[in-house]
Amino acid sequence: MKKNTFIGENFLLQNDTARRLYHDYAREMPVIDYHCHLPVNQIDENRNFNNLTDIWLRGDHYKWRAMRTLGVAEKYITGDAPDEEKFRRWAAISPYTVRSPLFHWTQMELKDPFGIEDLLCAENASAVYGHCNALLQQPEYSARGLLSHFRVTTVCTTDDPCDDLRHHEHLAASDFTTRVLPAFRPDKVLRLDGGPAFRTYLDRLGDAAGVRIHGLDTLLEALAKRVDYFHDRGGRLSDHGLNYIPRFDPHDAGRVEKDLAGVLQGRSVSPEAQDNYAGYVLFQLCRMYHRKGWVQQFHLGALRNTNTRKLGIYGPDTGFDSIGDYPQAAGMAALFDQLEQSEELAKTILYNLNPADNEVFASMVGNFNEGPSRGKMQYGAAWWFLDQLDGMEKQINALSQIGILSCFVGMLTDSRSFLSYSRHEYFRRLLCNIFGKDIEAGYLPNDEKWIGSIIQDICYHNARQYFDWP
Repeated sequence: MKKNTFIGENFLLQNDTARRLYHDYAREMPVIDYHCHLPVNQIDENRNFNNLTDIWLRGDHYKWRAMRTLGVAEKYITGDAPDEEKFRRWAAISPYTVRSPLFHWTQMELKDPFGIEDLLCAENASAVYGHCNALLQQPEYSARGLLSHFRVTTVCTTDDPCDDLRHHEHLAASDFTTRVLPAFRPDKVLRLDGGPAFRTYLDRLGDAAGVRIHGLDTLLEALAKRVDYFHDRGGRLSDHGLNYIPRFDPHDAGRVEKDLAGVLQGRSVSPEAQDNYAGYVLFQLCRMYHRKGWVQQFHLGALRNTNTRKLGIYGPDTGFDSIGDYPQAAGMAALFDQLEQSEELAKTILYNLNPADNEVFASMVGNFNEGPSRGKMQYGAAWWFLDQLDGMEKQINALSQIGILSCFVGMLTDSRSFLSYSRHEYFRRLLCNIFGKDIEAGYLPNDEKWIGSIIQDICYHNARQYFDWP
């Protein structure tokens, strides 16, 4: 197999201006990863990974979907096959992921940090596996070592309100220079239609908060206590993964109370009652976030767990989700307007999964911006199925044409892998290429110092200022 000569110094940089912008301004900027799914216990323990499969394939549903598509048996994906055999299967199908972002990410992640120049394939699988496994035993390839290697200054993990955050406490007291903060993700508390699982979850939440949840008031009391708990341990962000923001009646707590009481007694609810409950509780959570000065995030538009047979076998987050086609605008507008009426709308980042809604999201944020906060409402980075070249460029263009790109807080990993920080490089190269093409086409002034400073803002400074981190 030929060497990886196409992912070189000027990968994705299609003219001289783009190359200078990247190498002189973007390349060495630090990274703020304000949304990811890295396991905080692995950072706290400073884990050295057993092998390349352990750090690279385990938990990566992007790769799992590709392997299934290319006919790999499940035992080599999520099953009990030996780790080396799982890696061999991935290596064998890797050349056939051409034009998928996986093809680029695979080569970029092998090149940095492992120094692998060859294109991964079946023929070199053993050599690559052995080379990377040897490096992974060294201190600089541990969880903390990799974060330092990629110049990550802040990581925000994704944490359930019931989590005890002991690993965050340990890290805060350690000498590790990367700031590792929790982010509050209360999705489960919004699932009134969850049946026994919902009731079990409320018991857990009540135990964590020291509150016996028997109705709406005690539920909100427990959530407020957990928001306080996260805040005291450095949490400054919340996150919600929703199909859409539901419509609700903010003035009818009685109906919400009645529907919640029915579920606690074992009854089921209608879809309308589920939406009204979820919207009302979400509204109250947003008010809590505002009081704390947090940033709230909404990941909207995923159609999750579509293959119910496979869900029963492998569980959630294993590669059986897709883009949904839900109505988005009315629910967003109603929630933000209700919060705005009482001046309780916190800083907000919206992430869109359906590219058909790019302009909807880009225009929505502009409705609720206000000084003195710069870019208070953010149309967030291209997410999940869209964090690839075409998706990122469309998000950047929609934000540029309808909003203000110079205020953008930039890229995040949204990943469970410590090797995914190449996605920041990927984004930065594309961003510099967009600006470089515009300059050489005469759409922007040929002032590289000025444009370079804007690029550095998008890569790092905007996020640091937005989250008020040193």
